[in-house]
Amino acid sequence: MSLDEPPAWDGLSGDPNDEQFGDIVEPATIDHASEFDAVLVGEPYDGAVIGRRGAREGPAALRDALAGVKTHHFDAGPVASVGDCGDVEIPDGDVSTVQEAVREITHEIHASDALPVFLGGDNSLTYPNAAPLLGDSLGVINFDAHLDCREVRGEPTSGTPYRQLHEAGLDAYACVGARHFETSTAYAEYVDEQDGEVVPSEAVGTDGPVAAVERALDAMDEVDAVYVSVDLDVLDATAAPGVSAPTPGGVSTRELFRMLRAGAADDRVAGFEIVECAPSLDIDGRTAAAGARAIAHFLSSYTGNPS
Repeated sequence: MSLDEPPAWDGLSGDPNDEQFGDIVEPATIDHASEFDAVLVGEPYDGAVIGRRGAREGPAALRDALAGVKTHHFDAGPVASVGDCGDVEIPDGDVSTVQEAVREITHEIHASDALPVFLGGDNSLTYPNAAPLLGDSLGVINFDAHLDCREVRGEPTSGTPYRQLHEAGLDAYACVGARHFETSTAYAEYVDEQDGEVVPSEAVGTDGPVAAVERALDAMDEVDAVYVSVDLDVLDATAAPGVSAPTPGGVSTRELFRMLRAGAADDRVAGFEIVECAPSLDIDGRTAAAGARAIAHFLSSYTGNPS
């Protein structure tokens, strides 16, 4: 199992003062990942999607959108020290085979000192992305419209990763932005049995994004490492139409960005991912633009960033 050569990055502005991610992201290898605060890893796969496919094109779309995003955050200053390790070479085979192969790569990446930023791809790869961290006491904060804790019936799907992680030893789970009427009672009860925390999207709106993340972090009290996942369907369908299952009633981009900055500031953060960006289903590039800025906001607050 290996990684494709990383793409070339270029800024899109002719103004030399207009620094963008395209100007600062550098090619990287796993062996040299520790030279960066964070490294991007693409995962072009959507073979496990329950609904509409298209997420295999997500890594390229997220990179294209991020290249033109400026690096400066008004509170944190510029983001720096980001590498790109390229895309995981996805093997032929069933979903279990893909998950096992991807886990070989993610294990190596987690062994470096850099924060891995996985560019999905579908939600089934959350399992191999986070599983190498299970040697520690691990919690996951999942920004998602759905709980994704379905039983594995035959092969895993994009709806099973958190069931798989719980069965492998996940210690804590919180879903922020879950939608009413998008999850079956049986799965809500399963998360409750695991002492998981569910913060519905309307609670984000009424209590505020920082309070929502505080509830999620409270559920992480006993863990040593935190993995953060963003399924872009957590956003309202108007902001992110290019996902497998867009629905109304989601959080706004502003709320998501604020929550990600609050979550990234926790010094236990050990991994981050953006999944379910499907550009062929998108409108005017909205979903990729939101995902790219979500990455920028997270990195601006990540404690590994010298800013």
